[in-house]
Amino acid sequence: MGRMIEPMLMELEQEAAATRRLLERVPSEKLGWKPHPKSMSLGQLALHIATIPDAIAKFVQKERLDYGEVHMEQPAAESASQLLPALEDSVKSAKAILGGLDDETAMSTWIFTKGAQTLFSAPRIGVVRTILLNHWYHHRGQLTVYLRLLGVPVPSVYGPSADENPFGM
Repeated sequence: MGRMIEPMLMELEQEAAATRRLLERVPSEKLGWKPHPKSMSLGQLALHIATIPDAIAKFVQKERLDYGEVHMEQPAAESASQLLPALEDSVKSAKAILGGLDDETAMSTWIFTKGAQTLFSAPRIGVVRTILLNHWYHHRGQLTVYLRLLGVPVPSVYGPSADENPFGM
């Protein structure tokens, strides 16, 4: 029988391919663009997407994380050319960290606090699902909207987009 983390590692690798297809479309000349004043810039969102796997895997290594340790200011990519290398490094690091989780550690409780207050607690494997993978997909969906609004052809993620049909139909 395999370890509990194995399906998550396979999903991480599979989803990295879809993420690559999106990030390779990000236009360097539009990195400062925002669809709304409250939104992240394209450069911030794209770099966030590229670095989510590593950042969250590093959180999961710890037993707990305090909100005060989280840097909420998202840096922006300076060039679109840094996005794919950042993604590759992030996925490689996340796979190494998560690959080191045995089942007991994967099921042990991870706690997110703000001072003495517990904001969230769950088994580490649940944090990988919700905060790493689902959070990653959420922001990738945002990126598809940014690309559409900028007139950039949106690649296929799970099936045909209005611009690309991987099934040749």
